[in-house]
Amino acid sequence: MSRGVLVTGASRGIGRAIATTFAEAGDRVAVHYGRSRQLAEEVEASLPGEGHVVVQADMSDPEAVRAMVDSAADRLGRLDVLVNNAGIFVAHPPLETSYEEWQAAWAQTLATNLTGAANATFCAVRHMIAAGGGAVVNVSSRGAFRGEPVNPAYGASKAGMNAFGQSMALALAPHDIRVGTVAPGFVETEMAREVLDGPGGDAVRNQSPFGRVAMPEEVASAVFWLASEGARFSSGTIIDVNGASYLRS
Repeated sequence: MSRGVLVTGASRGIGRAIATTFAEAGDRVAVHYGRSRQLAEEVEASLPGEGHVVVQADMSDPEAVRAMVDSAADRLGRLDVLVNNAGIFVAHPPLETSYEEWQAAWAQTLATNLTGAANATFCAVRHMIAAGGGAVVNVSSRGAFRGEPVNPAYGASKAGMNAFGQSMALALAPHDIRVGTVAPGFVETEMAREVLDGPGGDAVRNQSPFGRVAMPEEVASAVFWLASEGARFSSGTIIDVNGASYLRS
């Protein structure tokens, strides 16, 4: 059966790869974007299969998130999977940032990366219960474990996402909704190209014993598995996709 899948932050990078992976499996995908409508429409047009849609919301706006999730469920006909991928990465090193900039970075990052994902989940699970169950997959980061000294709010938002996902796994299991999390390391996306092509690129690649960073499709593969029936009893799991660049006990 074709599933209805909402992928937030799907206009490029990891989100685009996730949307493509679900579409290739025959699912219908709602491609969410925040500001890049043209890119989102290009993604939607590139997806195999039929019935895909484009939806928009500022993830830091609770009412916009609710309207976006409801629109995705209505236009897809059902909502079986939510992938919380949308996020921002704002530099704010603590000793080089003004207090005003610090406040703004924390407020914006947490509202988008953590509260936005929590709100999308809250709204989506109502539709999943109506459909008889489903899956929520959160895209976190290895930064939640190893720390982000230049982007501390980002690391904190992802650590919060990990805890949120595990709480939801407990709360939603009785409704046959499983919740999993994928924690990538560095990924070869458009946003990362400047770093990877710069003088520090080799150092980043050598963080992994494979001598490279992840491809977006490798992250998408883990997301897809967590949303599969075979991962039902792995609810609450956090999967590292970092090429052994950071190992946690």
